[in-house]
Amino acid sequence: MNNKIKIFIIMLLFISGCSQEPEIDHQFTVAVIPDTQNIVDYTHQLDKGFPVDGAAMFLEHMQYIADNTKGRGGEIEFVTSVGDVWQHTDNVIDPAHYQRGLRPLYPEPSDISQHLAGIKNFEQPLSKRGYEILSETDVVFSVVPGNHDYTTTWFDSEFPRNESRMAELMDINGRLVGADPMITGMRHYGGYENFNSVFGKDSDFFDDKSWYISSFNGGANSAQIFVAGGYKFLHFGFEMQAGQDVLEWAQRVINANPGLPTIMSTHDYIQPSGLRSARAWIDLTRVDPTAHKGAEEIWSEFLSKNDQVFMVLCGHNQGQAYRIDQNEFGNNVYQLLSDYQGRGQSANPAPDMPQLGISDGWLRLMEFDMGLDVPVINVRTYSTYYDKYSNEMPEYVSWYRDLEQPDMTDQQFLDADHFTIELNDFKKRFGEPQMEEKTK
Repeated sequence: MNNKIKIFIIMLLFISGCSQEPEIDHQFTVAVIPDTQNIVDYTHQLDKGFPVDGAAMFLEHMQYIADNTKGRGGEIEFVTSVGDVWQHTDNVIDPAHYQRGLRPLYPEPSDISQHLAGIKNFEQPLSKRGYEILSETDVVFSVVPGNHDYTTTWFDSEFPRNESRMAELMDINGRLVGADPMITGMRHYGGYENFNSVFGKDSDFFDDKSWYISSFNGGANSAQIFVAGGYKFLHFGFEMQAGQDVLEWAQRVINANPGLPTIMSTHDYIQPSGLRSARAWIDLTRVDPTAHKGAEEIWSEFLSKNDQVFMVLCGHNQGQAYRIDQNEFGNNVYQLLSDYQGRGQSANPAPDMPQLGISDGWLRLMEFDMGLDVPVINVRTYSTYYDKYSNEMPEYVSWYRDLEQPDMTDQQFLDADHFTIELNDFKKRFGEPQMEEKTK
């Protein structure tokens, strides 16, 4: 064969290879950041005499996620926080709420403003530094406000706190286990100023991002688009116990983006028991029902009526839970709680001492595989502090079960943090994977 023919064949092969469609990468991961309030708490730091360095643990947490994004050779395509990014609120109250009878949660010592300024000057900048690590990648991410992220915490005057009876609701380790708002008082949270100052729609995190497609209440609620596994996904971040105005905003976003598989993240949605209900002493619907809806209302009035919503993620309640409900179209909605804030083995001074909650660096990794006839999500729980998955630690049950799910067996507890979800109606609802141009 002469050289001209060889060159001609090589060129044909090259052109043929270039004309082939690129393969779809069917596998990707969604990372869920549980409540980080105890890691960034200004009292959980070495300079305050705490046994471990919470700030370092938090930044390590965020660096792990950044290092494992698709843009850096990993599998993570989307990251969502489920709220309680930091620990402490302010102690101010506006005249309108004062007239309604609400009072500051904390006593008012003469130096309270200086004290709270010190907290803000540590916790919020530290939290921001963590998310700056994420923003240095090209990953799409969402942050929602938890109750600790609002500007102010009050007691409602209709539910006075009774300190003399608090012991009735405590276990032997001093943890609050009872639920009587006439003893604990009813907490009310309000104001978006603190949260939006860091994570608002005009923040450096989101201001120029085409994937950040909408917001409400300044960014306390937000919507993102991300592309992964051959699908374009819509994600909502909702404020805690979102009200009617939020649902109407979200419905407008869905109407403008029909048919996209949709995930919602919010702070308070299901309990460790799996019930869609609020804590008795943090129930915004009882304090201000015109501005808030409970989880069951959000389910019945919004989630169940929009067939493209297939998943809900939340935090707030310590532990983990998983439930599946069928929406009004007969399709599955997968709902997961992930909150490890109370874990404190890393800071445990002695085996017989109660744990000092700091989270031990645990997070949820949801590994999607859309290339199968029935797509799956492998739910994994991983500690950036111990550098292990939950099923790799022989001590896992003894360390955490009694704290989070004391009624579970050992195997049930292990299975709650390491299991597979079969998306058996996903392709019926959303079709086969297709190549999509990345959202910048």
